[in-house]
Amino acid sequence: MLTLGINDLVMSFSRLLQPDLVLGGNVLHVSPALLSQHNLKGLILDVDDTLVPLRQAETNPDLTQWMSQMKAVATIWLVSNNINAHRISRIADLLGVPYLTSAGKPSGRKLKLALAAMNLPANQVAMVGDRLFTDVLAGNRMGLFTILVEPMPGLDQVARTSPVRLLEETISQYLGVTL
Repeated sequence: MLTLGINDLVMSFSRLLQPDLVLGGNVLHVSPALLSQHNLKGLILDVDDTLVPLRQAETNPDLTQWMSQMKAVATIWLVSNNINAHRISRIADLLGVPYLTSAGKPSGRKLKLALAAMNLPANQVAMVGDRLFTDVLAGNRMGLFTILVEPMPGLDQVARTSPVRLLEETISQYLGVTL
């Protein structure tokens, strides 16, 4: 009988939290060249704080231009934990991309639906998000390429980091994740 020790469990969990790429900037720093470099043909994007700050109604004007560039080289879906379908549909409609809400990440259920609709193998799709314990964990569980981005600043802000993200980063680094 094989038993896993606590060290084995910590190592397994830390692998699931380790993003394939830590961007060091917001989603606007994901480029067609980066997708080409990693042989990525699809993107599953988180919405709240990845594309639009949670408490902000309007999108960054640069986001629409960025989305046009990305749609020229990749299939894109929005997959959000947000249960406010009206908010997510408004953002998705503005950007001209399909979406799923109430994802319950790190569950992979809605990621599987988006991946099936994309008709691409998991290793050619990136999960892009600002959270380790939801976006990165879900993407890694599904075998997607995971990209951790900084939260999108509000229109009147330079940048911000939530206390939850700081806690996630602290716990992850304790577990051996390199950020």
